[in-house]
Amino acid sequence: MEERPDRPLRFRARVRWTDPASGRRRSKSEAFAAEELATAWVDQMRRLALGGVHPGTATVTLAEYGEAVMPLALRGLEAKTLDPYLSGWRRRVVPSLGHLTPRMITNGAVDRAAGGWIADECSRSTIKNSLAVLVRVMEQAVRDGIVDRNPARITGWQHQFRAAEDELDDPRSLALPDWDTLIRLADALVARSADQHGGWGDVTVFAACTAARIGEVSGCRVGDIDTRTWVWTVRRQTTPSPGGLVDKGTKGKRARVVPLIADVRELVARRIATADGRPDARLFTGPRGGRITTAVLRDATHWDEVVSSLGLEHLRRHALRHTGLTWMADAGVPVHVLRVIAGHGSLTTTQCYLHPDRRTITDAGEALTAYLRTPRSPSGPQPEAM
Repeated sequence: MEERPDRPLRFRARVRWTDPASGRRRSKSEAFAAEELATAWVDQMRRLALGGVHPGTATVTLAEYGEAVMPLALRGLEAKTLDPYLSGWRRRVVPSLGHLTPRMITNGAVDRAAGGWIADECSRSTIKNSLAVLVRVMEQAVRDGIVDRNPARITGWQHQFRAAEDELDDPRSLALPDWDTLIRLADALVARSADQHGGWGDVTVFAACTAARIGEVSGCRVGDIDTRTWVWTVRRQTTPSPGGLVDKGTKGKRARVVPLIADVRELVARRIATADGRPDARLFTGPRGGRITTAVLRDATHWDEVVSSLGLEHLRRHALRHTGLTWMADAGVPVHVLRVIAGHGSLTTTQCYLHPDRRTITDAGEALTAYLRTPRSPSGPQPEAM
């Protein structure tokens, strides 16, 4: 143990051992802010060594450990299962948890990682495969004696996924309040992006005004827009897959028609002109022509930082869809029409956007009062006098 008063992490703990294969003397060290933490680390290394765990293995990151044991962890799986598992490991597990050591992986850390994948609109199978490969790697860590139990075996994420899929219990609470707030958000996202790419603002406004998912906005082609009637036929969405981003059918597996209000027509016309009117061109792309996902929009615009600065900490990218549907409901769009625009499979989901506000309730009470105070004949309706 070494104390270094001039360092932010004052206590340096070191363990030494002789490599049985090479006979060379090796060492491993870590720095800590408190002496008791350093002592606990040394004690942990000693316990693991007595259990036959190599000190180097005990301190590697999850990403490093996973790469080392992956053949063991995935043994017995069919070839068709390996690709989605390995994709989930590279694209989701490592970015979310790979910097931690296996002993630092907890149920809470895995819960938060799965919640982030749901917020990024990953599919159910994508999340399932990502968790499955993590479970297998951590199971190997249990067998190696690095951890006592497998923290990746979490429950409840399916319910969380279902809630997000069903547009939540009260989606109105997540909607932006008005048009000015939407424009302020769009401008702030553009200003915060590294290249101040105006397309990020266009995507934000378009998604809110059409009540579309970000994947559907990304999948929109110039040929899907009818500028004569100003409607958009939603035919596809862009989503992550084991082999990268792919275009596939809409969530409901059927096309639907969405109106383009006057406030976005100039925006749409400008995007069509940028694409030279080619029917197969994407209406919205990143600054380098790449496809957009909710995660790309988040990272490129520093979404979380921007919404916090605007006092909208609760706002996720999917809230743009909630905004459009809430505004349409408040504008008086009939529920059966709203359901078609949203592409909902259940009318119950659409009805979540019809929760009346306080003024509507007050107006209903006043209407009932006026009705009850209207004089009526005690013998019922009377014929009009000739």
